[in-house]
Amino acid sequence: MTNTEPAPPRAPEPYPPAYGQSPFPAAPKTNTLAIISLVSAFFVSLAAVITGHLALGQIRRTHEGGRGLAITGLVLGYVGIAATTLALVIALVVTATVIPLIVAAVNGAVGDQPWSSSTSEPQADEANGDASQEALPTGTVGAAHFDDGYLSVGTGAALVDVYFDPMCPYCRQFEETNGGELAAFASDGTITLRLHSLTFLDRVSQGTAYSTRASAALTCQTTLNPENLLAYQAAMFANQPAENTAGLGDPELAALVDNPVDIDDCLAAGEYQAWSRANTEQALNGVIADAEITRIRGTPTVLVNGRVYDGGLTDPAEFLDFLSSNSVG
Repeated sequence: MTNTEPAPPRAPEPYPPAYGQSPFPAAPKTNTLAIISLVSAFFVSLAAVITGHLALGQIRRTHEGGRGLAITGLVLGYVGIAATTLALVIALVVTATVIPLIVAAVNGAVGDQPWSSSTSEPQADEANGDASQEALPTGTVGAAHFDDGYLSVGTGAALVDVYFDPMCPYCRQFEETNGGELAAFASDGTITLRLHSLTFLDRVSQGTAYSTRASAALTCQTTLNPENLLAYQAAMFANQPAENTAGLGDPELAALVDNPVDIDDCLAAGEYQAWSRANTEQALNGVIADAEITRIRGTPTVLVNGRVYDGGLTDPAEFLDFLSSNSVG
């Protein structure tokens, strides 16, 4: 049988999209300056900041993409500028402080003093300022020449002055290398050996003022047992304490050598400590008579007839040549 009822209406088919039209909305264009700002942040911080601000302004007007890139470029740019500024400030501070110190050190090495170390380089204000206000010994007692500021061995025409600090390790090297030769020249009447024991390394003896006490002990020995002066000095260096330690106590200093006369009471009374500090002030501030330098800049400093020895500390042949060239030996 034929169905005479009409067929149900068919649902309309969807229209296809227009030719060339995307079915999804297009993403906004990324702002060019925002990209430039981010890239510039890794190379030129100032350019990153400038282009970042320009990009944000354009994005507000054109609604382009890239706001996050611009902000990132700005942040990195400002961080870079801050880091560069800090580096410049540090460089200026270093230039203003370190370079003058280097220049001063170079001038000092070229000028008066050939050797010094971080702990054996004296400063003019390191000696105790009250030394000049204490009563100081005068005249000559034993082998101590108080008015002239030295301890003396020998009577030769050639003058050899040795400036040292009992805690200076370089002074020990010089003594161990050349002390025996100098003692022999002093003994046979070739030279007059004049010892100047300084105290500026008190600062590296943990508050015990070891350099001052050791210098005073050497002077006690010189006044009471002058014949044992060089033996005592050699024993002092042989038992030299390390820098930044308390050093030897007074009983240990008194027992370094066997003496005809004990120096215990002299040490206990603190005799010659003020004189040792006063000698240090004089050496550091000058003037040094009949010498080619005006003041002591480091230890050891050795003068032969006023001329400074600038050779090696551990080469006895080199020092002997220097003595010979200055009419010694």
